[in-house]
Amino acid sequence: MKAAVIGSLVVAGLLIWAVGGFADSREAYAQRHVPQVASAPSDLIAFSTTIGESQQQLTIIDREKRVISVYHVDGDGKIALKSVRKIQWDLEVDNLNNVAPLPQEVRSMVVQQ
Repeated sequence: MKAAVIGSLVVAGLLIWAVGGFADSREAYAQRHVPQVASAPSDLIAFSTTIGESQQQLTIIDREKRVISVYHVDGDGKIALKSVRKIQWDLEVDNLNNVAPLPQEVRSMVVQQ
């Protein structure tokens, strides 16, 4: 099971890299459409974004496991895992680092009307 998930991540990353990440193009980096999204009917969603001169950031979201993984792919095709985070509990937070009015304050204003 674990090998299948890792294999799926590698395949998704290679597909994104091959389709749009480092395709030889006469387009300037400033003209590129960012982020590039590649997704198929599965539990994985992948986003590819150009960062810097010759590097891609690949973000993969596993909807079933509620995990986000971030990879950097350099111009030579080397892939480095930068971050992995299980977001299950993040999605349970009502508000964090918010400014006034807070959601409960807005709700009470709407209810009063």
